[in-house]
Amino acid sequence: MREVAALDRATATGRNDEADALARLRLIRTPSIGPVSFRQLIARYGTAAAAIEALPDLARRGGGRVPAVTDTGTALREMEAVARIGARYLFLGRHDYPSLLAELSDAPPVLTIRGDLSLASRDTVAMVGARNASAASCRFARGLAQEVAQAGAVVVSGLARGIDTAAHEGASSATIGVIAGGIDVAYPPENARLQERIAQEALLVAEMPPGTEPRARHFPHRNRIIAALSLGTVVIEAAPRSGSLITARLAGEAGREVMAVPGHPSDPRAQGCNGLIRDGAVLIQSAADVLEQIRPIDLRAAHRADGVRSPDTPWGAPPPKDASEAERRRVVSLLGPVPVGVDELVRQAGLAPAVVQMVLLELELGGRLERHAGGRVSLC
Repeated sequence: MREVAALDRATATGRNDEADALARLRLIRTPSIGPVSFRQLIARYGTAAAAIEALPDLARRGGGRVPAVTDTGTALREMEAVARIGARYLFLGRHDYPSLLAELSDAPPVLTIRGDLSLASRDTVAMVGARNASAASCRFARGLAQEVAQAGAVVVSGLARGIDTAAHEGASSATIGVIAGGIDVAYPPENARLQERIAQEALLVAEMPPGTEPRARHFPHRNRIIAALSLGTVVIEAAPRSGSLITARLAGEAGREVMAVPGHPSDPRAQGCNGLIRDGAVLIQSAADVLEQIRPIDLRAAHRADGVRSPDTPWGAPPPKDASEAERRRVVSLLGPVPVGVDELVRQAGLAPAVVQMVLLELELGGRLERHAGGRVSLC
């Protein structure tokens, strides 16, 4: 009853933002609702409350079970926990949401933050690399981050061991830490003091709900935030197929600069960076090299005034349109267990993109569709 009364008071006093925030949190915490489906639901129905009402019908059209929407009490308890630890939410579409991050098609619908949000509005550069980095590379990363910060830029990293830790330490209070778990969970444990310092003096960002222990599947999601919050990404030591190279790839896909520090060919930890340079990444030897790459981007497009979007704007994507039964069968017939790009699906189906997106949304809400990296989908 306390939770219901709190919601009634928010509505009765006209605090529409609070009521909308609660509905958005309920929606994104609902199983089968991901960043892409959240964005499409808001684009289609305008508000989270209207989207929640539409979920049962959409799931039935997708041929699956109706998802159990997170209840009001659960969402309010999470909001209270966030307030208790001195954190707050950022919601996609609100004026304070980082404009660079909002450009992602799968931008997090909600972030939890502690610290100085204004850091996200300055020139930002990600610095990532090996957890088992060499002492020489850690020293270089620390010095590079310090010089970049002294030049007025902000260093973004993931609070991992090795290069991440060195970058945060070098940048001091001009840094943004993006973590894979909840805002109140320190990982790795030895970085607990560093994480708290960043929350107090800089900016700490989390996508997962409070109390979430980081799992392997969470780190690629964290990496996309690191890449998207930054005008460019610098890789300092990385083995082939490492998480740092995933961050670099995501940065490139987002249209951001990819930079790398070269290493000795005989060191396995240098193979990833040397490969990036071979494939076109900018070779970095100093802070001046980094600043030269990111500052023209800032002047050209980064923090433009029209980048702020209102809560009800579909963020540039056309709202999904209802599909006929024949159109639904056509799209489903082209899907299978092997992931396929949505663009290819649209081409083969010969249907409007908005119609295909609606069918995919219905299937996802019904638990029959899985979304993969690179805009690919498959049947579960």
